[in-house]
Amino acid sequence: MSLGDHLRELRYRVLFSLVWIVLGMILVAIFYNQVYTFLAQPWLHARDILKETNPEVSTQMVLSGVAAPLSLVLKICGVGGLVLASPIWLYQVWAYIVPALHAKEKRWTLSFLAVALPLFLAGVTVGYLVLPQGVSVLMSFTPQSVPITNLIEIDKFLELMLQLMLVFGLGFLMPVVVVGANLVGVVKGEQLAKARTYVIFGTFVFGAAATPSTDPFSMLALAIPMSLLFVGAEVICRFNDKRKARKAAAELAAA
Repeated sequence: MSLGDHLRELRYRVLFSLVWIVLGMILVAIFYNQVYTFLAQPWLHARDILKETNPEVSTQMVLSGVAAPLSLVLKICGVGGLVLASPIWLYQVWAYIVPALHAKEKRWTLSFLAVALPLFLAGVTVGYLVLPQGVSVLMSFTPQSVPITNLIEIDKFLELMLQLMLVFGLGFLMPVVVVGANLVGVVKGEQLAKARTYVIFGTFVFGAAATPSTDPFSMLALAIPMSLLFVGAEVICRFNDKRKARKAAAELAAA
């Protein structure tokens, strides 16, 4: 394919993904109240934790600004549409890469989706579950020497939560990207083994920089699973390299 053909195919796949994301946004908008209630649960949980650990800390949820309600709706619908359409755009990403693979390697398409989608959703779920603990840790630093009421803007809180969920979801896709690069021939298992220490260190740096809540609990909740997933991807890549080496040796012997 020429460069123009690649660009046209990329445009088609991006537009196709956007259509499904918009459809997902419409579906979220239809059930907006239920989705909002679901997304508010981490705050309610964090407030309960805070009451047990620091009962004297006063909090109040508020919504500030005339346009804040509309902005909140658009953000929730946008991220919700992205999550609902994840099977579509994940497949489009893989389908764009598939032409670079050999015919026998294209059978990995279904395996890619079977692994990438659960990992993305698992990351989103972990981000949703760790937020209450992270919020309670941050709120616990409120000075108690004088009466202070923490005014929590619900739109900014949900924006923080949605960002955290997306960061965790994308972070959990790292092993799929690594294995995909190995299948294409970009990286080898030995190279991953040599870079393991640096990658693990980088995951902790990424966890500290990417988690918008900036609390150590969220950083560790992202960095530790990413490190373990990378090690798992390294094992798979080593196995694939050995398989390729055996196959090449067999073909050479047959020739």
